[in-house]
Amino acid sequence: MIVTKKAPDFTATAVMPDGSFNEEFNLYENIGEKGAVLFFYPLDFTFVCPSELIAFDHRLKEFTDRGISVIGCSVDSQFSHWAWRETPVNEGGIGRVGYPLVADLTKQIARDYDVLLDEAVALRGSFLIDKDGTVRHAVINDLPLGRNIDEMLRMVDAMLFTNEHGEVCPAGWHAGEEGMKPDMDGVANYLEKHADEL
Repeated sequence: MIVTKKAPDFTATAVMPDGSFNEEFNLYENIGEKGAVLFFYPLDFTFVCPSELIAFDHRLKEFTDRGISVIGCSVDSQFSHWAWRETPVNEGGIGRVGYPLVADLTKQIARDYDVLLDEAVALRGSFLIDKDGTVRHAVINDLPLGRNIDEMLRMVDAMLFTNEHGEVCPAGWHAGEEGMKPDMDGVANYLEKHADEL
C-alpha cells in the first residue's frame, strides 16, 4: 500500500509523444506542475488496453490543463510501444498518443508499485501522484476490468481542491461543489444540507 508514501522513482526508456525514444526517462523529472497520473496496463496489442490508452489520450488536455502529466507503463519494449502507436486504431493500434509510454522490461517498476501479476504482466494500476511525489490515490483493476478515466479526473480535481482549500471532499464530490471543513462542525453542517443527496 503506497498511498500517502512517496511514489517509487524510476528511470527507464520511454516512447515520447513525438515518437522518439528517451532512454533516461525519469518519473520525478516528468511530474507536472501539480502532479501526475502513472498508469499500468498489461500488454500492447491486446483488447481492453487500447480502449484505455485512447480514452486517456482523448482526455489528455483535461489533465494537462490541470497541471497533471499522464504517463503509461507496461512490460513491453519501447519498440513494441512504438509499433503500437504506429498501428491505426481500426487495426488494433492506439495511434500517436500524446503522453509517454514507459518500457518496463525488467518488470521492476510494476513490482515497486505492487501491480505485477504472476511475474508476467502488470494489472491495471492507476496512481495519482501529487507535485511533491506523494501518492494520493490508487486503484488496481483485474485484467478484464477496464478503468474509468473520468473517475481519475474527478480524483485529480479532489486532490487539487484539498491542496488549495484545506477542505475535504465528501462522497461523490465534483469540482465546483461545496467541500467540508475537516472538523466535526464542518461535517455536521455539510450533512445537514446534503445528506439526502448522498
